Amino acid sequence: MQAAARVLLVTLALSPRAAFAQAQQPLALPLSGDVAGTHDPSIARGGDTWYVFSTGKTAQGGEFAIRCSDDLKLWRLCGEVFDDIPDWVKQKSPPTKELWAPDVHYVRGQFRLYYSYSLFGKNTSGIGLAVNQTLNPQSPNYKWVDKGLVLQSQATDRFNAIDPNFVQDAEGHGWLAFGSFWDGIKLRRLDDTTGLASTTDTASTPSPAAPTAPKPGPSQPETPKPPRDLCCRGTHSTYRTVVGRSRTITGPYLDRSGKKLEDGGGTPILTANSRWPGPPAARVS
Repeated sequence: MQAAARVLLVTLALSPRAAFAQAQQPLALPLSGDVAGTHDPSIARGGDTWYVFSTGKTAQGGEFAIRCSDDLKLWRLCGEVFDDIPDWVKQKSPPTKELWAPDVHYVRGQFRLYYSYSLFGKNTSGIGLAVNQTLNPQSPNYKWVDKGLVLQSQATDRFNAIDPNFVQDAEGHGWLAFGSFWDGIKLRRLDDTTGLASTTDTASTPSPAAPTAPKPGPSQPETPKPPRDLCCRGTHSTYRTVVGRSRTITGPYLDRSGKKLEDGGGTPILTANSRWPGPPAARVS
């Protein structure tokens, strides 16, 4: 997303009133600095600094470049999560050459970064977890610790364990939305303490979209924003982003007209135009 990285759409979860006002008038920021090649960005704030994590190898040969900014506009490269693909990933998927789709959140006193390994067009995939006490590389507590596999998919499965997205339900319990193609996006309960897959709630719930909104309440349902159609085709990409809402994390998710997303519904948010042929999936931070 070399071109797309030059503009950042920002939604800040401040007070409900401020968040509502921001949602009515999204702010597009012009970006500069080390922004080229920022694919699948995920953003978090540590102290006074913003950190963006992105898919792929770094210039040093590591995984998940980190970009830093004090103002959300001027960005600089400031590190990487891994200096190499973890050994357990190499063992499970020897052909994997890079890791995908980092998703970072601050949960229970630590930053949790979910990520995926896969091969394009295949569903022999998996999702891992790395944690850190801080995002500040100057801190003595700075160290990414890989916790290993969260969940995986096999060629015989009808889902794909990629593109993780962490979300909490109304009681503060963690869930992981994931998936692409095959039978759609799924939802899996997590262990709140470890961040890994729950060993007590093992159901994989069919979900038409990946929830990305803050904790829901009676007046703020979950708001999933799934991409539709095809990515990664350059100017021939047909991606678009739609939204559905639900009062419970497991759905059903409905668009503005009341149609279920799993039945093909979805209120458009980002669609193609003369500059952006395939607007990709969005995250709300």
